[in-house]
Amino acid sequence: METATRRSGGVWEGLYKVLMRRNSVYVTFVIAGAFVGERAVDYGVHKLWEYNNQGKRYEDIPGLGQRPVEE
Repeated sequence: METATRRSGGVWEGLYKVLMRRNSVYVTFVIAGAFVGERAVDYGVHKLWEYNNQGKRYEDIPGLGQRPVEE
């Protein structure tokens, strides 16, 4: 039974077989991960900034943050 578990590898062996065996797949994974990570951090920081500055932003001040209505 020990040899069967060693032969199957595990999570890390599976990741190696799928992602890191070919350089093109690995580079694509790294670039896509960087892009998705950047978007997630940007969204999170933006929402945190809005939450901490609620009521202090230009848009929250009555009369200033509203655009004039064109007639």
